[in-house]
Amino acid sequence: MLEQATILGPGLLGASLMQALREHALAKRLTTWSRRPETRLKCEGQSWCDAVFASPEEAVTGADLVVVCSPVEHIVPLLERIAPSLSPGCLVTDVGSTKSLICRQGAAVMPTGTHFVGSHPMVGSEKTGLENAFPELFQGGACFVTPLPETDAAAVEKIMRMWKALGMELTSASPEGHDEIVAHISHLPHFLASTLSAYLAGKDPDWRNVAGAGLRDTTRVAAGDPAMWKAIASHNREEILRAIDGFEGELQRLRSALHNQRWLELINLLERGKEYRDSLRKR
Repeated sequence: MLEQATILGPGLLGASLMQALREHALAKRLTTWSRRPETRLKCEGQSWCDAVFASPEEAVTGADLVVVCSPVEHIVPLLERIAPSLSPGCLVTDVGSTKSLICRQGAAVMPTGTHFVGSHPMVGSEKTGLENAFPELFQGGACFVTPLPETDAAAVEKIMRMWKALGMELTSASPEGHDEIVAHISHLPHFLASTLSAYLAGKDPDWRNVAGAGLRDTTRVAAGDPAMWKAIASHNREEILRAIDGFEGELQRLRSALHNQRWLELINLLERGKEYRDSLRKR
């Protein structure tokens, strides 16, 4: 059990993490900070929150573990800000969906005796805010842990044990390997869903009234926060572009099969798609 865990950014992920740490009895004391005063007020008096602070420096004082749950563009500046206030031996991780820049710059600002280990729990929702948080969010989900070659092995093991204790299935990858993978399996699907929705927005508005569950399922993630996804695109631009290039090749094969009435090619594409979809993990 940790003496104190501090969560910076108690939104959907951060508040869910605090609830899960409390439910699994992994920390004696849970503290938090949010840049928004209204969020700090919402945290006060919650059973899963022992103290709310007006600054991140105060919140991390005395912490054994710090988890930065802010949007990706704020993670490194926040790490730079809290570094002088970290206690010796403190472990620091994050939940950002890009890793290369965050891991390298995060490790560089850590004071001697503290360790940064990048994390990315592959859970969440198009809904945001602590009002949508729940402690089971992490149960059964996949989680990347992305150490650098020089990262302290004991620190990596402790971070992995924490996510494992919350019921997550772990994958270790380099920050660059992580960014390549999520560009294909997370970022590309989001931008495709958003692009499809943007395209349909230019059609007859009445069409949306006759759309079925298929369109809702296909475009669900397009309801995510545009500002958050702009920041993700900025951080992982090169890998997302490579993923788009690969997808454009597949889309061209679909177009060609339809244009030339090559139905066997179309069937092959649909069968490969169905096989992949059927093989996806359930959580």
